[in-house]
Parts: sequence; C-alpha cells; structure tokens
Amino acid sequence: MTETFARVAEFVLNRPADQMLDSAREAAALMLLDTLGIVIASTPMEAGVIARDTAALLYGTTDHAFSARMLCDGRRVSLAGAAYAAATQTDNLDGHDGYNPTKGHIGVVVVPALCALAEHCPDLSGPDALAAVITGYEIAGRAGIALHATVSDYHTSGAWNALGVVAMAARLRGHSPDQLRQGLGIAEYHGPRSQMMREIANPTMLHDGSGWGALVGLSAAILAERGFTGAPAITIEEARAAPYWHDLGTFWQMEHQYVKPYPICRWAHAAIDGLRTVMNTHDLTHDQIARVEIHSFHEAVQLYSGMPETTSQAQYSLPFAVSTFAVHGRIGVEHISGDGLSDPIVADFLNRITVSESDRHNSRFPAGRWADVQVTTQDGRVFRSGDIHARGGPEAPMSRQDVIDKFVEFSSAEIGEFAAKNLSSAVLNLTDPGTRFSDMVQPLYRSAKSSA
Repeated sequence: MTETFARVAEFVLNRPADQMLDSAREAAALMLLDTLGIVIASTPMEAGVIARDTAALLYGTTDHAFSARMLCDGRRVSLAGAAYAAATQTDNLDGHDGYNPTKGHIGVVVVPALCALAEHCPDLSGPDALAAVITGYEIAGRAGIALHATVSDYHTSGAWNALGVVAMAARLRGHSPDQLRQGLGIAEYHGPRSQMMREIANPTMLHDGSGWGALVGLSAAILAERGFTGAPAITIEEARAAPYWHDLGTFWQMEHQYVKPYPICRWAHAAIDGLRTVMNTHDLTHDQIARVEIHSFHEAVQLYSGMPETTSQAQYSLPFAVSTFAVHGRIGVEHISGDGLSDPIVADFLNRITVSESDRHNSRFPAGRWADVQVTTQDGRVFRSGDIHARGGPEAPMSRQDVIDKFVEFSSAEIGEFAAKNLSSAVLNLTDPGTRFSDMVQPLYRSAKSSA
C-alpha cells in the first residue's frame, strides 16, 4: 500500500463531516442543487427515456439489498443501473457543473451515485450526505487531473469519475481500506477511456461518458465488496500521480467547480457571454447586428458549426448557441430540442457568425475558457467585447441566488414552481445536522410522464 493510497483511504473512510470545511459543505449543497435541477429538467429528453428503459431491461436485480429506484422514474433496478440511468440522463442535458483542471464533470455521477446509495442509508443525515458528495468530488477531480497529466490523449469524464463513485460507495457502505483499494483499481481498469474529441466532432448521446463512469464505479464497488480484486489504480498509486494528491483534505476542489448558465458545452460559453456583453452594453437587438466575429481556443472552434439536427449537436455547438442567445436572450431546454432546432430566425442569424482560433486563448486552456467577440451592426458600427472568461467559475462566479434561480427555472417545467422552490430550500438546508437526506429526496422518485 502506497503512502498516497493511505492518504486517500484515511480521507474517504475516516474523515468525518464535521472535519470538512463549512464552506466546502455549503458548496456541496449548492452543487447538489444545481445538478438535481438538470436531472429533473432532462427527464423527458429522449436520451434519458432510453437510458431508464434500458436500465430496467438490462440492469435489474432480484435482490432488494442491491437495488435502488431510478430518479425521476421510480422503477427499481440495480444500484449500478440506477446510477447509470440518472448519469446518462443528466449528461445529455449539458447544463451540469464541471471543473476546469479536469476538462470535465464530476457532479453528473456524484449525485446519481449518492441517491442510489442513500436508498440503503435511510438515516443518512444531511451533513453526512454532503460529506459523501465532497468525497466524490475530491477523489474524482484528482483522478481526472492525474489522468490528463500522465497520458497523451483526451479522455471523457467517465474515464476518471468512476473512481469518485467507488470512493462514495466505500464511505457509505462501510468498506475496508482493502475493499476501497480493490474497487478503485477495478474502476480505473474498466473505466470508459473514450475519446472526447470524437464526440465533439460527431455529437451524439454518448456525451462525456459519465453514464458508463457511474455504471463502472458502482459495479466496481460491489465487486470489491464481494471479494473481487483489481490492480492498484495508477492515477493514485503510480509515482507520477503522487503530486496530485498531496493537498487532499487541505485544498478543497469542491469549492472551485463552475456552474453553467446555459445547457451548452462550456467551451462555447465565453463566446455567448462576449455577445451578451456587447448586446447589453450597447442595447442591441439581434436584427441590428450584421456580423459577429468570434475568436476562441482550439477546442471551442472544433464545436459543431452548422444548424443542428439533434439535441446532441445543439449542445456541442458554438455558432448555434451564440445565435440562439442573440435571438432569444437566453438558452433553455426548449431551444435545444423540438422546434428549437429548426428556428428560422436562429438559422438566419447563424449565417452572420464566423469563428476563428486565437493563440492567446489557446494558451489559457484548460485553466480558463476565453473568447473575444467583435460585432458589426447593420449601420456600420463596430463593438468589441474584449477578452471574456466564461461565467460560472471562480474567475467569474454566479451568485448563490443565480444558482437557485437556475434550479427553479430548469426544474419547474417538470415539477412545478412551488415544488421546485420547496426542494431548493430542502437541499440547501442539508447543512443542518437535524436534516435527513431521505426526507429531501422523496419527490424525485415520482414516475416520469414519458417513461414506458
């Protein structure tokens, strides 16, 4: 057992909730709320319906001790199946949080895993639930950074967020250090090391691999619980990875996640915000604009460039996202699905947009997501945004109230505004030792209207 693993095991298995920073627990509650909003809003989307139905077909169990209800559905499947369904559903509405250094997302698996595991922890207190959330974020985030630093290609979040799921399961199911070690090794070995840029080039329901990350993580944890063994996780135990774990328990990655104001790949957000800045500053409407020139980093420029035919393409688009914001002043679920994909006004404005790569912005990635925008009006005026960093992260944070408002906006279509506001208060109150997670989460198991 390496010194690094010993540090990880001590944190995962023995660090009590009251020895985690109050500010980290507050951040965990806010990220839990934000992700639940996306879980709820994505309920009727095709990818979520398919994922839930497939989990019911393929990932069920006859053993109640290893089963859980699917979020926004209520049908009972295996623990791994429930986490897979909710993570896949959430991943396909690209409005969940992320962490710049990992170039990916953590909450998308942490929240489904927590809800599945908590089915067998009926007395789980609010603070202990948030401690599990923090554990998932801290382990997954460092595993992601270590993987990116030690391999040559760019893998999806599923490749490393599976390890965060194992850590949560080990904490909530009372695993031994050896079971944790085996589970981490199994999860890393089988984690979906899928190629992110393939999905960027051809957007589909695969998204960021997080559904499979959740499935692998919980499967690995149960395998280890039952005695299955796995080679030690190199993102933790290899010497090259050690530097990425030294600050575990002292630097809280939980407090440095970004929140997305738009359900679009965050690589496009700086460009959207650049246009937003120009339009708000100069009181412009979309029909006053003749041309928009966007300069951003390489990965953003690779996003889908045409008018999308599917929701997946819409969420991995830069020009479409910018055009949608210009026309509607916001980007909601209705704009990236259904009739929103064939909006003629958006399609017309898209033809006024050009996108090019900037070395200046390339040098800032992945620590930052930057762009600058130049707008030329129909009467020949030229306005520039200057360099803009995507909103929502530590560099340009959304306020607590902004995140609450986002949750209410995204979840109200499915559960109603009154229920959304009540659920928001309940989630944020989980920092109170007198709360129980099971009392808060019950409304999330109502059967989905669109499920088979």
